[in-house]
This record gives sequence, C-alpha cells and structure tokens, in this order.
Amino acid sequence: MGNGPIHDLFVVGGGINGCGIARDAAGRGHSVFLAEMNDLGSGTSSASTKLVHGGLRYLEYYEFRLVREALMERELLWRSAPHVIWPMRFVLPLHKGLRPAWLIRLGLFLYDHIGGRKLLPPTRTLDMRSDPAGKPLKASYRRAFEYSDCWVNDARLVVLNARDAAEKGAEIRTRTKVVGARTVGGAWVVTIRDLETGLHEEIRARMLVNAAGPWADEVIAGALGRNSAHHVRLVKGSHIVVRKKYDDPRAYFFQNGDGRIIFSIPYEDEFTLIGTTDQDFTGDPAKVEIGTDEIAYLCDAASEYFSDPVRPEEIVWAYSGVRPLFDDGASKAQEATRDYVLKMDRSFGAPLLNVFGGKITTFRRLAEAALDDIEGAIGRRGKPWTSDARLPGGGFGPLEFEEMVAALSRDYPFLEGGHARRLVRLYGTTARDILGEAARLDDLGRSFGADLYEVELRFLATREWACTGEDVLWRRTKRGLKLSREEAQAVDVFMRDIADGQRQTAGGTGRAGAA
Repeated sequence: MGNGPIHDLFVVGGGINGCGIARDAAGRGHSVFLAEMNDLGSGTSSASTKLVHGGLRYLEYYEFRLVREALMERELLWRSAPHVIWPMRFVLPLHKGLRPAWLIRLGLFLYDHIGGRKLLPPTRTLDMRSDPAGKPLKASYRRAFEYSDCWVNDARLVVLNARDAAEKGAEIRTRTKVVGARTVGGAWVVTIRDLETGLHEEIRARMLVNAAGPWADEVIAGALGRNSAHHVRLVKGSHIVVRKKYDDPRAYFFQNGDGRIIFSIPYEDEFTLIGTTDQDFTGDPAKVEIGTDEIAYLCDAASEYFSDPVRPEEIVWAYSGVRPLFDDGASKAQEATRDYVLKMDRSFGAPLLNVFGGKITTFRRLAEAALDDIEGAIGRRGKPWTSDARLPGGGFGPLEFEEMVAALSRDYPFLEGGHARRLVRLYGTTARDILGEAARLDDLGRSFGADLYEVELRFLATREWACTGEDVLWRRTKRGLKLSREEAQAVDVFMRDIADGQRQTAGGTGRAGAA
C-alpha cells in the first residue's frame, strides 16, 4: 500500500472538468492529486467549437436552466481570462422554410435578458443587402440577426486551470494512467502507471473523483471493477478548418434543413473554422477522426450559405472529439442533454464522485457543484472563491487587451509582426515571464518558424506540462497550422529531448513538465 501522505482528493482526468475541480479544491485548501493519461485537454476539451456561449439552440429543447447558467458564466469567464476568452458577434441569417423570424427573435430576446449580460452588446437586426456580413453569402439571404457570445481557446483554458491548481498546491501528473483503485481503511489506494517509464506508484486519497470524460465508464468498469457501468453517451463532433472564407471579424450561425446548426468562425487570423457534427460514437475515443460523410455534411451545409462553396480540397486541418454526454435516453444525438450530472457513490467503502456530461462554458459551476458534494463527504476547508478570481495571465481588465499588446510591443520592440499580440493572446501577463530580460530577437534562442522560439518551448515544457510537438503545436499554440512538416518535426524532437532530460533529473519518476 502507498506509504506517502494521504491526499484529500484524487482526480482522474485532466480535461476541463477535472482541472476545474482540482483548481477549486486546491484553492479551498484541499490537498489534490490529479492524473491524466495523455496530455492535458487532449480529449474532448480541445476538440470543442471553442465557444463560451449560452447555447441558443438548447432553448428548443427547453434547457432553460442550462442556458441561463451558461449565459451567466460568459462574462464571468471573460473577466477571469481575457487573454484566452473574448467577445464575438454572431450573424444568424434567416433561411426561408426553416425557423421563422418571430421564433428566433423570441429566443434571442431570452438570450439577451436571462443571463445578466452587462458588457456584451445586445441583439440587432441586419439588412444583409447593405451590411458587410452579407458580402460572402448568397444574395438570397436578405435579413439576419446579430447577437453576442464569446470565443475561447479551449486547450489553453484547461492548462490555465491546471497551472492555477498547481500553484495552489495540487500535484498534476500527465501521461499517467489509473490502472487500479481499491479502498483500505476507509481511504482510496489508487495505482497509477507512468506511461513513459512504465513505473507504478500507489497514491492514497480520502476521496476519488472520476472526471475521465469519454473514459468515465471505462474507469468505473476497469479500475473499479464495475463492468455493468453505462452512464455516458458518446457523441462525436467534427470540425474542418479552411483558408479564410471572408474578412469580416464576425462568426456565422447557419441553420440546416435537418434541424441542426453549424458555426463558421474566424480562426487563427488566416483561417475559418466550420463545425460541428453530431453522431453517436461506439469506438475508442482515443482514435476518433473525421469521416468522409462528416466532411461532406459540413461542406454542403456551409455551401448552402456561402456564395463561394466550401470544397473538401480546401481543408487544411480537421479535428474530431467525443462528447461524453450523460445518457438521458434522447432519441437523437443532437437532442441529448449538454447538462452535467454528478453522482456520488459510497458503496466502495470510501466516497467516489462520478462526473458525467457538461460543456466547457459551465465547467466552473460544475466544479463548484462538485465541491459541494466533495465537502459534504470529507468536510469543508474553505469557501467558494472562483467566481471573482483570475486565471494565470488574466490580470487585466476584459477591455484592456489592446493596451496589453501595446505595452508588450513597447517593452520588447524587437518582436516582429503579430508576435506580441500572439503572446498576449496565449499567455496574458505571463508573456513577460517567457521573454524575461531579452533585449533582441537572438535572446529568444533557436527559431522554429512562425515566430515560435526556444524560450516559449522551454516555458511550455517547464510550466505547462508540454512534452511533445503535438502538445505545443496543436494544443498550446496552434502553430501547427503554419509550420512545415520539417519545422514541426524539429519542434517534436526538441520537446522530447527536454522531457527526457526532466525525467532523468527527476530520477525517472515521470514527473516531467510539472509546474
């Protein structure tokens, strides 16, 4: 049995829910250990449509509580992380034969008024014959509504929660799989395996939180031995990225003839993101990828609106994720609830909290609700605190982003092009921790292309648990869209060399990348 100290909480899963719970608990004074079998946010949490939104279409399914809670979270999350979350206006063209204008207007009226909106501008009606938003669309679309939601860099939001948890005392282990769990003397003994070194370790905790997302049932069945577990409905969502289809900074909300919707969103300056699909999924969530039918669906749905059709050959990147929705028996994937469900299980001899469902917008509220259950089981340590707290790098006002970019450009005048803006977008005030005392470009070390330098990679390795090129290029920075294959390989080799060095320094314990 593990001989180390007993933690209050062992969290399985390093997605947005697991990291959010770990952060909240650590901030209240609980001792927390979190294990993620891959990279932070490498599953569902980095495969979203990247919106902090109320979920306008959920009103059709009478999810009023979920929508209201999500709307109330928009500006709160924006204030907490104005570097990785920012406002975006959405244009919803009216389509003959689909939802009538009065119904959409009613939904948007509720959207504007039930969620405590203060800084985001309200809905307005557009004449698409004169508004620039009509330019990339077919001439048949003459009217539209424009409303507010927020954009989020989802993968970075996960990492920022993990960083905050670690700064408050939590131990975060990536590439670490839970392979077994049992109770001894009223506490959990969790067996973990470092997937890089193969080493096993036992961790003791007073309570176990299963926030493994698509793998939640697998944890219950495999690590805990309950083979009959079936709580999660896996729904696949895929997105495509194409070269920029239009110059307008607004996003589009497109209705489809099948009753579903897709978004078309400005992405990483030079691209347009289009998604998502909704399909039930039965395979291995780790091997999910977009299908040719999904590519055709997204291209056809977007081409129904754009005067310049979206063609499969235009796709520069596609990604897929599996949403672990709570299985509520809904007949269609798009109708399954996006609400979260928390289930306490005391039958093992020590408390277990299973986390099912949820959406990225409500992760903070989910964490608070989870802490209510956790502290009901193991005792209270502190009060709720995250509603007015900042995430790492978010120490500036939600309307002060441009001032932050100007200040960084002034203090580091050698940064070229949009480099300063990119650094503030990813790291906020901690961009200065990366740049340090640098006085010229050469001080940033080796260049890997697309304004990605050695100092940034070292920061990601030592402060953000990044171990591979994929961690850096497709989750932490999205520079994978702009690097050549050779440049991407060079990043991967560099990151793996750092990770190997960290493991050797740590004595082979597999703790590379800890903040």
